[in-house]
Amino acid sequence: MRNLLLLLLFPILAACASVERLALPAPEALPGQTLTRFATPPGEKVDHRDWDNFLNRYVSTDAQGVNRLAYGQVTQADQARLKEYLADLQAVDPAQLTRNQQLAYWINLYNALTVDVVLDNYPVASIRDIKDGPLSIGPWNRPLAQVSGETLTLNDIEHRIIRPTFNEPRIHYALNCAAVGCPNLMNRAWRAETLERDFAAAEHDYVNDPRGVWFDNRDGLILSKIYIWFREDFGPNEKAILAYIETVAEPELRARLQQTPRVKAYQYDWALNDAAAGS
Repeated sequence: MRNLLLLLLFPILAACASVERLALPAPEALPGQTLTRFATPPGEKVDHRDWDNFLNRYVSTDAQGVNRLAYGQVTQADQARLKEYLADLQAVDPAQLTRNQQLAYWINLYNALTVDVVLDNYPVASIRDIKDGPLSIGPWNRPLAQVSGETLTLNDIEHRIIRPTFNEPRIHYALNCAAVGCPNLMNRAWRAETLERDFAAAEHDYVNDPRGVWFDNRDGLILSKIYIWFREDFGPNEKAILAYIETVAEPELRARLQQTPRVKAYQYDWALNDAAAGS
């Protein structure tokens, strides 16, 4: 009976994922966008040490390989330092940064803002419980930052700055939405010097983790919803996305993917990546 219910639910879940995709902002630059002009090397170095220290202190990996943050253990002093770091980031002129410096800057700003907004509302079971009204599904449209005179939301940073500017699909392995189903929040800041290496590692780890790709007990292929939410970033269609995933998959997973022509369903775990819940 349970298997029958699952079979009936999978098409509904896939349809829900498609509806969620339609609800996401299109990757279109902000009108009059001036925040993403790049400087020539060497650019301006941004100090991310406070973010390093915070992440190193509060992020740990559970038995399933999920990086969790100990929100309940963050001291008032450490959250105050986090807010000071965010203020320092917002005082930076992105136009003084090289391409890679700027990409690392936007990733760190997005992730630090996300952690800060969760801390301001903790305890919550999911970031989607942080609402701004009856139709709100989370804090992504909440004005949280001001950079070079431009007021920004998390959606602005992801969909109106990073996605249309950098043409880098692996950004979806770097931006963290404080959910278990999301690719891991690193225990250190992103930096221009290690950007390529960290993108490659984050991509590999997520594709080869059940949060990214897995098979159910009927050999049905289940993908993370990031591959349908942001389909155009990974490939023109489902076949192209599967071909892309194969290039990153470990040999055993790659062999199974090559024998699987289509995706059965998409999934995503919105539970908060809270260390208290994973202990």
